[in-house]
Amino acid sequence: MIRPSKHYPRVYLYRDWMDMRKSIDGLAAIVEQEMALDPFEEALFVFCNRAKDKIKILCWEKNGFILWYKRLEKHRFHWPVKLDQSVVTLTGEELNWLLDGFDLWSNKPHARLQFAAVS
Repeated sequence: MIRPSKHYPRVYLYRDWMDMRKSIDGLAAIVEQEMALDPFEEALFVFCNRAKDKIKILCWEKNGFILWYKRLEKHRFHWPVKLDQSVVTLTGEELNWLLDGFDLWSNKPHARLQFAAVS
């Protein structure tokens, strides 16, 4: 399980599907050109394929890139499709939930309550 720490404080999810034949150079170019982010910053960049059964995570560490790859044998990742932005920011905890199979975008929190008085 990936646990972003002080070394990886930000997680950026590329919302569009990605051709999984892309490796480090191709993904770093997407980060720079399409996501308009710095691939050398202390962050995790997350990509998913069209079938939503594969994820790649790219990050820079001191003197080189790291590339993680996860392939599901059954099931699919829950990927955001009805969002306006092409880049979604997640917390490390949310990334772990995504990798564990939770749907971050369908689960809704409790409704906000508004009260005028306590008694």
